[in-house]
Formats: sequence, C-alpha cells, structure tokens
Amino acid sequence: MQKTNVKRAGETVFSGIIYRGPSMIDGAPIVVVATYSKRNKKTGVMVQTYIIRDDMDPVTASKTGADSAICGTCPHRGTATDDPKLKQAKDRTCYVLLGQGPLTVWRALQRGVYQPQNPADIGRGRMVRLGTYGDPAAVPAEIWDSLLSEAEGWTGYSHQSGFRPDLVMQSADTAAEALAFWAQGMRTFRVVQAVSEIDPAREVMCPASKEAGRRTTCETCKLCAGLATRSPKSVAIVLH
Repeated sequence: MQKTNVKRAGETVFSGIIYRGPSMIDGAPIVVVATYSKRNKKTGVMVQTYIIRDDMDPVTASKTGADSAICGTCPHRGTATDDPKLKQAKDRTCYVLLGQGPLTVWRALQRGVYQPQNPADIGRGRMVRLGTYGDPAAVPAEIWDSLLSEAEGWTGYSHQSGFRPDLVMQSADTAAEALAFWAQGMRTFRVVQAVSEIDPAREVMCPASKEAGRRTTCETCKLCAGLATRSPKSVAIVLH
C-alpha cells in the first residue's frame, strides 16, 4: 500500500497521487492524480482527477487498446490499431484530447511532480470532478469516498453499467439506453445530436452548455452527482 504525505497544520494541498494500484476493471496498473485547477471555463474551479495507466503514456494506451484498464467498455475509446499514421485508437470519439491534460499529467508524473496524498486533504472544501479523464469505476470506491468525505460537492460519469449510481451519472449513448437506465432508477448523462432529441419529462439541458446560454458552470450547478443531487431529472448536452 502506498504511503501518503503527512499534511502539516495549515498546509494547503493542491495536487497529488490519490491511488496507485490495480485497475478495478481489469487489474492492470493505474494511477490517479488529482489537481486543483482554475483553467477549465466550463467546469469552473474544481479538483480534476486523471485516471491513467501507470506503465505507459495515455496516447500509447489508446492506440494499443491498453486504455481498457481506465475506460472499460466505453464505446468512445475507438479501436486499437498498429497503423503508423495514427497516433491514437482508430475512430476514437472521446471528447478528451489525450495530448493535452492526460499527457501533460503523465509527463509530470514521470518527473516526480506529484507525490502521494490523502484524498480527503485535496477534496476538502472543494468541488470535485470524478474522472476528468478515465472512468471512476476503475478506482476502488473507498478512494472516491475519501476524496469526497469533506468536499463541497462533485460531478461524475461512468460508462460501466451500475457503478455507484449514488455518486455518478450513468453515461447513455442512445435514447434506448437512457430509458433502460431510468427504469433501474438511475440518472443519466446523454450526448444528443440536437436539442429536439431531449426528453423534457426526464431530462434537462446542461446549464453550462452553449445551447443553455452557459448560464452556470459545473462548479456551481452540481446537477451531475448521480442520485445525490437535488434534481430527479437526468442531464443531456448537444454534441460539439
């Protein structure tokens, strides 16, 4: 078990490794780095969590299919390929740009920038984003429980069916999938092609989206917290 740094009285923790060990999806080595960031205009000021392979960079993991350890069955991973012309998986449709946040974090990790920290120290009094990159289901549940134990709130999404509906939104890729999850009492987050596809009786437009006038940020909205939120409705956003 990894040792965590001892926090001195009055010390503020802005980043660190909150988990290093086997993936809960396939047992491969992964690491979770949490950073307190002010750079994302849509989410606002939140703790960002990067779930990445511990033994290879995110781009290589994508191209070889090794990202299954941190993405599971997500259909947006694309297909592994040995095509020398491609740097990542073929037909990858995930909105996360691997060459930006994930690769930057991985490179910093290799330089020793991040040290093990108590998850609660990083989450304390802050909004948290579970899985800025990677699926929260890859990480032991107790890590998230600790990170959120004194947090102000959180957002989270998972493509792994049934993972912690009390914490995360179930990612749905079709209306049929959403209906099936709703029948099981889950709340979903769904990407649609047009506003007209949203079910007004069951879903609301993401308030931080362009179509909703960007009237808030994830930091202040707090709708995407699974069954812990105040709203019974699910959330949808138009594909960009």
